[in-house]
Amino acid sequence: MNRSLDWIADSLKALEQANLRRFRTIRQGAQQASIEFQADQTTAPLINFASNDYLGIAADQRLVSAVQEQILREGWGSGASPLITGRSQWHAELERRLAEFESSEDAILFSTGYAANVGAISALVGSGDTIFSDAKNHASIIDGCRLSRANVQVYRHNDVAHLAELLAAGQGGGRRLVVTDSLFSMDGDMAPLAEIAELAEQSNSMLLVDEAHATGVFGSNGTGLCEVHGIHSSNMIRIGTLSKAFGSCGGFASGSLALVEWLYNRARSYVFSTAMPAVTCVASLAALEIVQGEPQRRQRLVENATYLRERLQSDGWNTGHSASQIVPIFLGEPERAVALAAKLREAGCLVPAIRPPSVPEGESLLRISLTSEHTRSQLDQLIETLKAMRR
Repeated sequence: MNRSLDWIADSLKALEQANLRRFRTIRQGAQQASIEFQADQTTAPLINFASNDYLGIAADQRLVSAVQEQILREGWGSGASPLITGRSQWHAELERRLAEFESSEDAILFSTGYAANVGAISALVGSGDTIFSDAKNHASIIDGCRLSRANVQVYRHNDVAHLAELLAAGQGGGRRLVVTDSLFSMDGDMAPLAEIAELAEQSNSMLLVDEAHATGVFGSNGTGLCEVHGIHSSNMIRIGTLSKAFGSCGGFASGSLALVEWLYNRARSYVFSTAMPAVTCVASLAALEIVQGEPQRRQRLVENATYLRERLQSDGWNTGHSASQIVPIFLGEPERAVALAAKLREAGCLVPAIRPPSVPEGESLLRISLTSEHTRSQLDQLIETLKAMRR
């Protein structure tokens, strides 16, 4: 008997013993601030502090209606790569609207934000080129760097001086790419984008900024932290997602016309993937209208995050340098994070335990993800539950 896969069971057991194994769960019903959630064979109503639906749009009836109408008109599947017949009029319209939203010349859609990062990075640089990447960049950025086969120089998290040192010491020819998240998805802190953009300009480097967790949330127009810092450069590539604040799915890259044409021809995760259904584009267009037309959602989100962070900090929890809707509680070891997450779930709060490899060794945490639709009473329930756990 072929037993070549027997190692998997032992490896899963080792993960479980180290409190690093993930178990599949099921959400029942709509994605919203309160959900039905099944884990460990039990289902319970929980306050949802785990979703990236930051503006509470995912279950909005306007998205539902747009999807229903589109399905009746054109069906579901796209049937082919965007380069063949998969790119519909709705894909083109969403790309046009996103470019307008981002104040860029053009935009290009990907099936996911992960695919956008992997595709863009590996299309922009290759063997003989150099990437300068923040130590806490998202896994999709890390994987894009690896797939590019470029030389990767990792600078210490948000350390502009270290980045400057690496850029100054860079040797050889080839293209140079500086890449960073604008809002870091686990720590909830923000990159010093103005300083990074200046270094990229001075060193004749391209700059890729992943705004996945900032798109729709920050800036007077909701376009992200580049807007907040007033950063506009012809040498910049911005990555965004439609699966977080937009409550839909898909990712995109925006920038110059030449950039988008190059990605259209050379981003492998775009060229060799079936286009996402046109229905998702229609949903995203409806979400874009909400993001642009209802800035009060962003304001409520900021108020919720400020309130929660201040209360948790006053209770002695370590929330690091978070300045956003992502509020971590740093705990150190994975077993403590797993234990607290389980106790919170028993008390009616869904807060995920984040462990390696999602974060570095010794930096396990609880990741509290807020939405504009969380009520003050829901936040207070979480605060009081955590306070009781410290006693």
